[in-house]
Amino acid sequence: MKALIPAAGLGTRFLPATKAMPKEMLLVVDRPVIQYVVEEGLASGADEVVIISSHGKQAIEDHFKPDDALVRLLRERGKDDRADAVHHAGNLPVSFVYQNEPLGLGHAVHCAADLTADESFFVLLGDVIVPSYDMLNRMKVISDEHGGANVIAVMPVPKNKVDRFGVIAGEEVGKNVWKVSGLVEKPSVRRAPSNMAVFGRYLLSPRVMELLATTEPGTGNEIQLTDALQTVLDEEDMYALVVDPEEGFDTGTVDTWLDTNNRLYARRSAR
Repeated sequence: MKALIPAAGLGTRFLPATKAMPKEMLLVVDRPVIQYVVEEGLASGADEVVIISSHGKQAIEDHFKPDDALVRLLRERGKDDRADAVHHAGNLPVSFVYQNEPLGLGHAVHCAADLTADESFFVLLGDVIVPSYDMLNRMKVISDEHGGANVIAVMPVPKNKVDRFGVIAGEEVGKNVWKVSGLVEKPSVRRAPSNMAVFGRYLLSPRVMELLATTEPGTGNEIQLTDALQTVLDEEDMYALVVDPEEGFDTGTVDTWLDTNNRLYARRSAR
C-alpha cells in the first residue's frame, strides 16, 4: 500500500515567505511540516511514501536526499544530535511524482495513479500533521472490519465554520465511527449536513483512483477529491473516523501554523 502526499500547492497564503521556499518546508518546532507527514505515512505500514510535488519545489527533494558531507562535518564538530537528524531525514524512503498544473487535489492524487496499481492507498494532506502517527492505523482497522471499505478522518468543527471544509452526511454507527452517506465541498452554513469536517487523512479503494480519471472540475474549477468520493458512494461503502481536535494540527494558514508551533512546543516543554 502506498501513502500519497499531495504537496504541489503554491502556498499563496504564506507569501512572500513561500516565494523561494515551499510552504511544506516551514518549520514546526524542530522539523519541516512535510517530514512529520512522511514519518506518519511510514508509521502506517505503507511500503512507500510518494510526494506529489511540482518542479519548483526542489527544496523538498533536497531535504529527503542523503548529505554525507554535512553529516560528517556535524560529527566532527561534536553535534551528533544534529548529524543524526540530518541522516534520518535524508534516508527516509520517499519518492516523487509531479503535478505540472495546479488543477486541484483530485488531480494531484491521480498523478500517482501508475504507482498505486490495483490496491488501496492512503492520502495524507501535506499541510496537516498528526504527531502521534497512529490515525492511519486506526482507519485501517475500520476498513478491515467493513470489508475493505473507504475510510476518511473527520473532525467536529464549529457550525459557523463548515463553509471552509468538506463536510460529511451520515450517521454514527459506533464509538467515533460514522457511516458516510454523502459529502459536500465547502457548503454554506445553512446547507451543511453536519459539523463533521473532512480532516485530511483518507484510506481509499482503487475505484476512487479510477473515478478521478474522469471527474470533472468542480468547486474553484478544480478537480476535487470530494467529488470522486461522492461518486464512489454509489458503489462502495465509506466510513469516517471521528478524531479529537487535539490529535491533529492544520498548518495551512499563517494563524494555524503559528498556533500549531505554539501548542506542540508547549507539549514538548512539558515533558
